[in-house]
Amino acid sequence: MRYFIVDDDKASRTMLKKIITEGDLGFVIGEAESGASCISSVIKMQPDVVLIDLLMPVLDGIETIEQLRNQGYQGQFIMISQIVNKEMVGEAYEKGIEFFIHKPINRVEVQSILKKTAEQFRLRDSILSIRESLEKIGPSQIGKRKQSVKEIVLSILNDMGIIGESGSDDIVSIIEFLMNQREVAAQLPPLKDLYESVATKTKSHQVDVRKESKAIEQRIRRTILVAVNNLASLGSIDYTNPEFEYYAPRYFDFQEIRNQMIHIRESSKEEAKIKVNSKKFLQVLYLETKDKFNLQGENK
Repeated sequence: MRYFIVDDDKASRTMLKKIITEGDLGFVIGEAESGASCISSVIKMQPDVVLIDLLMPVLDGIETIEQLRNQGYQGQFIMISQIVNKEMVGEAYEKGIEFFIHKPINRVEVQSILKKTAEQFRLRDSILSIRESLEKIGPSQIGKRKQSVKEIVLSILNDMGIIGESGSDDIVSIIEFLMNQREVAAQLPPLKDLYESVATKTKSHQVDVRKESKAIEQRIRRTILVAVNNLASLGSIDYTNPEFEYYAPRYFDFQEIRNQMIHIRESSKEEAKIKVNSKKFLQVLYLETKDKFNLQGENK
């Protein structure tokens, strides 16, 4: 991944560059101390990602993004911000910002966000390659291609913003396992059995299945927590957001989403206590994946 850093604070630029370089996350191909001075360089270099400060003199981060988009830059943006203002955050989301890095800069947060961004970049690149391949096939053949179970699940997880989380692969494996069973009852089998089945199937016999199934459980729980936070953030900004409207009431206990929305609006620094219902999440995901997969066959 190729990064360009725009921040009027030299210390912040230096720290971000150090984190990217030492973490082997990619290359910093350029930097600028203001939005006004970065325009021509970004357009010329076309980095994959621009890390840009929200508050800068002359042109702030949002105004700079608008100018770059108007001049044809198609890469991704990550906003760097010391303040959390609901209106400004909402405007940033409208401009296509997917992630925020908070000041003071934290190494763990930066590494986590850049890894998620890289995963999304790879996913979009894969989707683009698939589309280009389909364009080379006749129209009559395009309609015959069915999405795989993995593609359907990843599409849903992407809508919730958790495609790059460590538990996303475990979730895909569980749904693939369920879809390969001849018959699955309306209610899923005990989660413990599911985790152990996936651990046994995906790991070698030398691995402690019980220990690995526990790790799968924790990874999935953390991933669902991220989904709750993502949807609550969307809902707190725009209650009519389509992803929020669709996924929040179906996949989660909506009261937990509502509590997290209140927590976000109050800008509390204390971590909210959220109850995670992994079984409901996996149950709904399995049923939706099954419906979408079967519907493809009916529409052939």
